[in-house]
Amino acid sequence: MYVRDAKNREEVWLLDRLDQLGIEDPAFRSRDYVISIDETSGEKAGFGRIRIHPGDPEVCELAAVGVLPEWRDQGVGAHVIERLIAHAGDAGFDELYVVTDQIDYCTQLGFEPVSSDALSDPLAERLTEVRKNVSADAIVLTIEIDDFEMPDRLRERFKAAGRKDIEPESVDTSEADSLREEFGIDPEAATYKYDTGR
Repeated sequence: MYVRDAKNREEVWLLDRLDQLGIEDPAFRSRDYVISIDETSGEKAGFGRIRIHPGDPEVCELAAVGVLPEWRDQGVGAHVIERLIAHAGDAGFDELYVVTDQIDYCTQLGFEPVSSDALSDPLAERLTEVRKNVSADAIVLTIEIDDFEMPDRLRERFKAAGRKDIEPESVDTSEADSLREEFGIDPEAATYKYDTGR
C-alpha cells in the first residue's frame, strides 16, 4: 500500500466514492486529493484532502477523508491523514484541524479537542455546518504538524493491508526495512511508494 496525489483522470472515481460514502465536498477538485492504493492489485482504498479557509490567519482543515468499507481497519485512513498532515506542513501550516464526530479515531493519532469558545470564525462556521448537516456530535480537534507520529500498530496494519495470507500483527518487516535503509529510505516515515518531491 502507498498514498499518492490524485490524478485528474481519477475525478470520476473520487466523485463516485464521495457519493458512495455520503461525503459532501462543495469545493471539489480532484487535484486536491490524495489516494491510497494497493500496489499489488492497483485497487484504490481511501482518499482525503485538506481545505484551506481564508482569513487572518488562514486555517487548514482535514476534509473529505474516506476509506472504502473493504479496506477499513487496515491503517488506510491513518496513512491518508499522515500524507495530508505532510501537505499541510508543506503549505506552511503549523497545525491542522478536523471537524468530526470520529473523536476516538482522531485522538489515537494525536489530535486534541479544541474548546468551542477558542475557535476562529471559519472553524466556528464549519462546526455549525457539520453539526447541522452531518452529526450533532461533531467537535473540532487539532494537531501540531510536528507532533504527529504514526502509531506502530497502524503502520503495521498498513504494511499488511490487502494481504489476505497474513495478519497485520504477524508482519516481519526487518528484512524489507534493512533494504529500504540501504537505499536511504526511512522505513518509519515512508508511507507511499514513490516520493517525487511534489
